[in-house]
Amino acid sequence: MRTALFLLLLVAFAAVPGSLVPQQTSDPNGVIQYKAENPGWSKVLDFLGVFNTYSSVWFSAIYILLFISLIGCIIPRTLHHINALRTPPPKTPVRLDRLPGFLRSTDAVASDEEVAAGIVAARTLLRGSGYRVRTFDGESASAERGYLRETGNLIFHIALVGILISVGLGGGFIWTGQKVVPVGQSFANTLSDYDSISPGRWFSPDSLDPYKLTVTKFDVKYERANLNAYGDITDYTAYVRTSEPGKPTINETIKVNSPLDIGGTNVYLLSNGYAPVVTVRNPAGKVVYTQPIPFLPQDNNYTSEGVIKVPDGLSKQVGMVGFFYPTQCDTKTCGLAPVSVDPSLTNPVLTLQVYTGDLGLNSGKPVNAYALDTDNLKVIAGQKSGKPGLTLRPGQTVKLPDGLGTIELNKVIRYVGLDIHHDPTQLWVLTFAVLVFLGLITGLFIPRRRVWIKAVRRAGKVHYEYAGLARGEDPRLDDAVAEIARKHSQLLGLNMKP
Repeated sequence: MRTALFLLLLVAFAAVPGSLVPQQTSDPNGVIQYKAENPGWSKVLDFLGVFNTYSSVWFSAIYILLFISLIGCIIPRTLHHINALRTPPPKTPVRLDRLPGFLRSTDAVASDEEVAAGIVAARTLLRGSGYRVRTFDGESASAERGYLRETGNLIFHIALVGILISVGLGGGFIWTGQKVVPVGQSFANTLSDYDSISPGRWFSPDSLDPYKLTVTKFDVKYERANLNAYGDITDYTAYVRTSEPGKPTINETIKVNSPLDIGGTNVYLLSNGYAPVVTVRNPAGKVVYTQPIPFLPQDNNYTSEGVIKVPDGLSKQVGMVGFFYPTQCDTKTCGLAPVSVDPSLTNPVLTLQVYTGDLGLNSGKPVNAYALDTDNLKVIAGQKSGKPGLTLRPGQTVKLPDGLGTIELNKVIRYVGLDIHHDPTQLWVLTFAVLVFLGLITGLFIPRRRVWIKAVRRAGKVHYEYAGLARGEDPRLDDAVAEIARKHSQLLGLNMKP
C-alpha cells in the first residue's frame, strides 16, 4: 500500500510538465510556436518526450507500476475481506469492564427466563441497528458492524484501477482535430477536411461519423462601460447549422464553455479572429486566387499576422506575409510601428510584404499553412527590397510589384477555431470517479466496531453489562454503547438505569 501511495504521488509530479508545456495531442500549434520561441530548450524537451508527456516512456512506466501495485494491493485485501464476511462475530470477552464504553445496569433481573428474553431482545435490537449478531448460551450477544468500511476502501482502489484502465487503454481510441472555419463556410467530419489531427493508437478514419457543420454567424461582445477594461471581449458565440445523414438540419450555438455534441464528438470553440478576403488577378485581369485568409491574433486588440500563398496562375509563385489591424493606429499617433488599438472592426488595414520563389508546396512534404519560410525567397515589396510594402483597406485594389498582377481586399469576415474531440472513455472515467468518491466517503465515515451485551451473575443477582470495541478511531463509540443500553432497557420494560 505504501508503494502504491508513493507511485500515485509520483504520477502527480510526473504530470506537471504536461501542464506547463504545450502538448502535441491537445495543442499542436502551441508546440510549433513554443519550439520557434525556444529553439535550444525545446530540443531537450523533445528528446525527453515532454511534448507528449502522457504517452512518454517514463510516464507510462510509472503508470504501469502504479497499476501493478494497486492490483497487488487489492487482491489479498479482497480475499481477506471475503473471509472476514464469512467469519461470525467473536466470542463475548469474559470481562467487559476492561473495554471502552463499559456500562452496567443498576437493577437486577429476577429469573433465567427474563435473562433469555433479554438476550433475544438484545439480538433483535442489534440486528435492527445493522449489526451481525451471534448469541452464546442465552447469556450474551456478540455483534459486529462496519464491514462496509472495508468494502468502500476496496471499491475506492478498484475504481482507481478502472480509471487507469480507462485512460490507458481507452486513450488509444481518443483523437482530437483542429479546424479553422470562416463565417459562411462549412466543415465536414472527414479526415481530409481537418487542418490538423492527433489520432490515438487505434484511430481509424472509417470511425468518423459523417456530419457537416456550417458557421452562419459569430457574435462578439465588447466592454464599453468600464474605461479600465475598455475594448476587452466579454463574450462570444458561434452560431452553426448542423446536418447529419437521415436527420433534419439544426441550428446550434457554441460558446467557450459550452461545446456542441454531435456525431460522437464534442466541438469546442477554441479561438477566433479575422479573415481578410483577398482576390489576386493576373495582368490580364483573370482571377487566380480568391478566399478568406485567417490571420492569427498577436495581442488583445487583435493585431493579427497571416500568410497568403499563390502557387499558380501568375508568372511566379508569390508568397505574402502581412499584418491585419482591425482598428489601426498609425505611426504618427502610436509610435514606431502601426498597431491595433481596439479589437472591433473600426479602421481595418492590411499590410503585406511580397516574396517570389519556390513556396515548397510541390515538394510532397507537409507545410505549415500559417507560416512562410522566406530563407530561399526573394523579397520584392517591403523590408530590404527598396519598395514599400502593400497597404490595403476593404474595397481597395493595388498592383503587385514587377507587373505580376493585382491584389484586392474585398472584405473582412470573422473566423472561428474549432477543436473537435472524441473521447469514448468519458462515461467510464466519470463512473469510476463517482465510485472513487463514494468509496472514499464510505471508508472515511462508516466506523468498524464490535458491541457486546452480557448477563452477568453476581451474588445471586443478574445484571446486564454493555461494552464496545472499535477498529481504528471511533469517537462516537461510547455514545453508541450508551444508546444501545438505553434502547435495550426500554425493550425489556424494566426500570434500568445504565
